[in-house]
Amino acid sequence: MFSLSMTFQPQVTVPLSHLINVLHSMKSSVGSSISASCRTHKEHASDSELHRTEPMLNLRELGLSDLRAQELEELVSSVLPRLSPQDAPLPLDGQTAWRTSHLSTHSFYHNKHGFSCGAMPLSYSRQHPSPLQSVCKELKHWPVWVPTRGFKTLKSKTRRLQSGLDRPLESEGFTPTFMKGFLTRDKGVEIENLDSLVKIKNIPDGQQDSFKRGFAEGFLKAQTLTQRTQDSLKRTRLILLVLLLAGLYGLSKTPFVSGLDSAVDPVQMKNVTFEHVKGIDEAKNELQDVVEFLKNPDKFTVLGGKLPKGVLLVGPPGTGKTLLARAVAGEADVPFYYASGSEFDEMFVGVGASRIRNLFREAKANAPCVIFIDELDSVGGKRIESPMHPYSRQTINQLLAEMDGFKPNEGVIIIGATNFPEALDNALIRPGRFDMQVNVPKPDVRGRTEIINWYLRKIKVDPAIEANIIARGTVGFSGADLENLVNQAALKAAVDGKDMVTLKEMEFAKDKILMGPERKSAQIDKKNKTITAYHESGHAIVAYYTKDAMPINKATIMPRGPSLGHVSMLPENDRWSETRSQLLAQMDVSMGGRVAEEIIFGSEYITTGASSDFDGATKIAKMMVTRFGMCEKLGVMTYSDMTAQSPETQAAVEHEVRVLLKDSYERARALLKSHAKEHKNLAEALLLYETLDAKDIRLVLEGKTLETR
Repeated sequence: MFSLSMTFQPQVTVPLSHLINVLHSMKSSVGSSISASCRTHKEHASDSELHRTEPMLNLRELGLSDLRAQELEELVSSVLPRLSPQDAPLPLDGQTAWRTSHLSTHSFYHNKHGFSCGAMPLSYSRQHPSPLQSVCKELKHWPVWVPTRGFKTLKSKTRRLQSGLDRPLESEGFTPTFMKGFLTRDKGVEIENLDSLVKIKNIPDGQQDSFKRGFAEGFLKAQTLTQRTQDSLKRTRLILLVLLLAGLYGLSKTPFVSGLDSAVDPVQMKNVTFEHVKGIDEAKNELQDVVEFLKNPDKFTVLGGKLPKGVLLVGPPGTGKTLLARAVAGEADVPFYYASGSEFDEMFVGVGASRIRNLFREAKANAPCVIFIDELDSVGGKRIESPMHPYSRQTINQLLAEMDGFKPNEGVIIIGATNFPEALDNALIRPGRFDMQVNVPKPDVRGRTEIINWYLRKIKVDPAIEANIIARGTVGFSGADLENLVNQAALKAAVDGKDMVTLKEMEFAKDKILMGPERKSAQIDKKNKTITAYHESGHAIVAYYTKDAMPINKATIMPRGPSLGHVSMLPENDRWSETRSQLLAQMDVSMGGRVAEEIIFGSEYITTGASSDFDGATKIAKMMVTRFGMCEKLGVMTYSDMTAQSPETQAAVEHEVRVLLKDSYERARALLKSHAKEHKNLAEALLLYETLDAKDIRLVLEGKTLETR
């Protein structure tokens, strides 16, 4: 759609479409030689009124009211010339040349660009006349086609507003239908005052005062309720603001924001000394030097020496490493700071390093003192590139700097404890950081005796209990295991309603720790019980009559854990090394159970109860051949990795292991056949009493009668 602006007065600018509409409607008044065309045009014009969106203007609005009829006729002829009969095109279907096209599709592209779609030139430049210039040039000779549309564009509306010819429309005329419904949905009858409401409601005269009074009371109550609601909202906002400020303040005091928690204060360990540490005398002796350093540092620095920076305690779990560190602080009477390695392992960046700094800052302020870091491998492990812990290096780097950096660290002793010293970073265990490394092993028989006596003093115990006997049967127990042993015995005595703890409760607690609780609810038939009795008596017979076997402590057929029975051995002392004869004796004892089943019940009725026995015997035989050099054919050579050996060597090792196991089996078989009577008596005693101690076993094998229980 195009428009041509023509200026008739200095202050009026009229779009061409408006002028055409006005003049087009005036053609009949000016005169026309073709009267039928006027009527046809009016019919088309009336039809086009339904689609025309341009406003209809008159001569006064266009500023043409002063023109005379002759001037007006010339104007109409110049703008809308009447075609002569020879120039006019033939009518189409009875229509005249003056037509209104309601479709601008065919001419819109040509009017806009100056050429049709089918004849697009190769290039477009300013040399081609614009569409408006072409229309103005040829308007006098072409029939006028008036394109009209059923919509208004934003551009055309803006142009009309700028020209001042657009009439103001009602605002609701531009409001969409759905918006009108939305805006007027809740709009009710507007009431100016209360009297109007009374008239609308048709309230009788006698009830108008009551109505007004009730309306006023309701208004006041609503106003009061609104005020209360506003006050409640204000109070709620105030409370929320206070809670938010308190939360932010508390958040700033949390450990992951401020580093180490300020609640971690030093502890005075006056009630813990070396007297409370039992069974690890060597470790105590080494730490005595540290106590002297803390008590009298001038004694060592006068000669030019330096105080140790750190002491690393290495040993299995439960051997008393934490107790040793507490005893050092208690002996020296200095503040004791305790921290676990996991406290410094955080997912937040820099938190672990911040806690390390705060810990050492507080320790230096209270020097001399002791810092104990338990589970040191958690914070001081080897530094590796790990995507799971990209910032773990910061913590250990800060610990390394605090222990041996540029800043002095006099008077602060760091004691670390770990179960895995091989996992620590090499820079952490070098001299200058952890100068001393103290090994804290499991206690020996003398140490176990001291520990048992220490804990027995805390409970009511039978004076007849000998701690050394219990210690002999608890090989491999740590200090924590022995404490648990005494505690379990005390609980058992309390359950049985006894006044004191006896040796029976101690043995019960030891078996429970080693093999699990009793399975009294297990329903074992007589046949399986008999097989178990002969199996366990076979172990006991071989152990009793073999020269280098360990002494028997107890034999029982009471189910415990996964086993249906067991025979416990009681060594005289801890064995630091074992002879070939002792190893062979252990293998023979292991074979005694299966040999007894085969002799008594036949090879067709042997059971799977000897699987764990064979595991132990095979392990001993392999160690003798591959590690201990106790095989004549293979000589004194170790074979640590059998997969790296040749097939011939592997076959030779396997052959020698089979020979050792077979010889052990034959020795046990010969021994049980030679003591068949003792074997039968011991099995019957186990079926009768279920549990026999060392004294009972000796009486049965000697042919004596047991006391009635």
